[in-house]
Amino acid sequence: MSILRIVSVVVALLVLLVAGYVINMIFFVNPRVERELLENPQGKRAGIVMLLTLPSGRRLPVNYYREENKVFAGADGTWWKELKAGSFPVTVLIRGETLSGYARAVLNDPDYTTEVFAKLRPNAVKGFGTLIEITLDDEAVSTGP
Repeated sequence: MSILRIVSVVVALLVLLVAGYVINMIFFVNPRVERELLENPQGKRAGIVMLLTLPSGRRLPVNYYREENKVFAGADGTWWKELKAGSFPVTVLIRGETLSGYARAVLNDPDYTTEVFAKLRPNAVKGFGTLIEITLDDEAVSTGP
């Protein structure tokens, strides 16, 4: 078997593996986690995972860390690109409470990102992911799930 054929097979397998992972997350894992956050807002998972609604209307569960009027998330996929050109209105569901605010992708502040990621995801691979910073509205109102 030639080297080119082996490389082609490995690349094809990697593409299938990534596609399978993405399909699994979008159609099976995320909906299950979303349902759990809505049905059990005081559960263990709800203490570390919030439901984020992006400006496009897309909702996804993401790990979070909250400090006063700031909520932080780490994005490993490409969804953060909706937030790369400024601050955009979003809502978050945290422990059954719906809050509104403005989110931005932190792209040019590696020291800040490292500092927040140390609290948000201390066991993750260093330097991986995009930091999302959400500043909650002062009048953020609880509307429930």
